[in-house]
Amino acid sequence: MKRALPVLVLSVAGLIPLWRYAPSQDTGSASAATAPASTPSVSSSGGTTSTVVSGSTVDTEKGPVQVEVTFDGDRIASVRMLRQPNHPQTTAAVPQLIEETLRAQSADIDTVSGATVTSDGYKESLQAAIDAKG
Repeated sequence: MKRALPVLVLSVAGLIPLWRYAPSQDTGSASAATAPASTPSVSSSGGTTSTVVSGSTVDTEKGPVQVEVTFDGDRIASVRMLRQPNHPQTTAAVPQLIEETLRAQSADIDTVSGATVTSDGYKESLQAAIDAKG
C-alpha cells in the first residue's frame, strides 16, 4: 500500500502531457511557397544604401514563415520575421536563426534543434529575399 500512492501520482503526472497535447494544424503542402519575394525597396542616407527585401511566404506544417531582410550594400544588416508560427519552439528559435544569419551573411546556416520545420521555412524565405536582392 505504501507504493500504491506514489505509483498512482506518477502515472497521472505522466498522462497529463498526453491529455494536453494539441497537434499542429496541417496546412497542406509542407514547403510550398505561396508568395514570391518582394521587389527590393532602396533608401539612401549619408552615402550608404539600405535595401529592404521581403522573402517569400513559406507554408510549413507549423504555419507560415516569412522574413524581411535589410541590406547595407551587399551586407545583411538585419533580419525581421514578418510571419512565424505561434509555437514555443519557434519563438525560442527565431533569435538564434537571426543571429546565425548575421554571422554567416547568407542562408547557409544551421537548423535549430527542436524547430527544424520553422528553421527550414526561415532558410527558404531568407534565400528568396537574398535572391530577390540580386
